[in-house]
Amino acid sequence: MAILNYTTKIDAWKTVGEIQQIIVRHGATHFSITNQGSMPVAMVFTIDFKGTPLNFSLPCNYTGVLNSLQKNKKIPGTYKNEEQALRVGWRIVKDWVEAQLAMVEAQVASIQEVFMPYMVMPSTGKTLYQSFQDKGMKLLN
Repeated sequence: MAILNYTTKIDAWKTVGEIQQIIVRHGATHFSITNQGSMPVAMVFTIDFKGTPLNFSLPCNYTGVLNSLQKNKKIPGTYKNEEQALRVGWRIVKDWVEAQLAMVEAQVASIQEVFMPYMVMPSTGKTLYQSFQDKGMKLLN
């Protein structure tokens, strides 16, 4: 099976803008984009939680996408490059964000809850998930 959205021609920056618009409709503010060269690799935004602003860093792991594209023998070689991996990665992130926010709209979860792994820890600048990777269960004590 081929990776989701592998044939997309939609520019990564356009998708980043679409994601931003989707998240804004759910209350996010203060956006910035983390670049690697000229490539957008993460979107940082703020969501209020009981009067406290929480920052979230939503990554696009395009190198993982590129690896998946390159390994799949069913995908033509024209789709196996960094630029395409970045386009595909952001489209996948957009699909995921839409699914997560559908849960928020259905009142299954809060917006803070669905984005929690990507919450930036003020003390370290790392996301909650990255902190958990570093410290494991000690983080919860």
